[in-house]
Amino acid sequence: MIKDNKMWMGVSIHSGDREFGVPDTYPLEASGWRIDENGNKYIRVKGVRWFTNIDHGRRHEPLRLMTMAENFKHSKHKEIRGQKDYIHYENYNAIDIPFTDAIPSDYNGAMGVPITFLDKYCPEQFEIIGHPHGDYGLELGLKPYPRELKELNKGLRDGDLYYMKDGKPELPYRRILIRKKQ
Repeated sequence: MIKDNKMWMGVSIHSGDREFGVPDTYPLEASGWRIDENGNKYIRVKGVRWFTNIDHGRRHEPLRLMTMAENFKHSKHKEIRGQKDYIHYENYNAIDIPFTDAIPSDYNGAMGVPITFLDKYCPEQFEIIGHPHGDYGLELGLKPYPRELKELNKGLRDGDLYYMKDGKPELPYRRILIRKKQ
């Protein structure tokens, strides 16, 4: 539904945790809780996200992006700054973008971006290709890995993106494949 722009991130919950009021009978065993001056009980729940189909202006704000050269020169991330190129995946024609603010403005091909990209996704600026993981990745056309690589990384699984680093296959943290809209 996200890929088809039928559902997106809501505007108000981006931190990932929220406080909820609970009944008086609720046991306060959560790691984060409080009782207010009126005796009302609250717990903090981590990993909360709001998905909606209610349109809002923030989802149409394009990301401000730098060019590849600007990212390599000025990025606040040491993993990007000073590089000559982005890492290319071995099993899919795309580059790895480890931080949403490192998406290059001058690259038109497929890119694997962190799932946190969804907080900043603008459907007029980018197209979501899909979620390259397991069977979904195979459906997107990710090539199976050569079986001899399994000895070098036990976590390899067909349908997952990987790249080679120092002669060993590396799996990036979960990615979403996107491309810039023309």
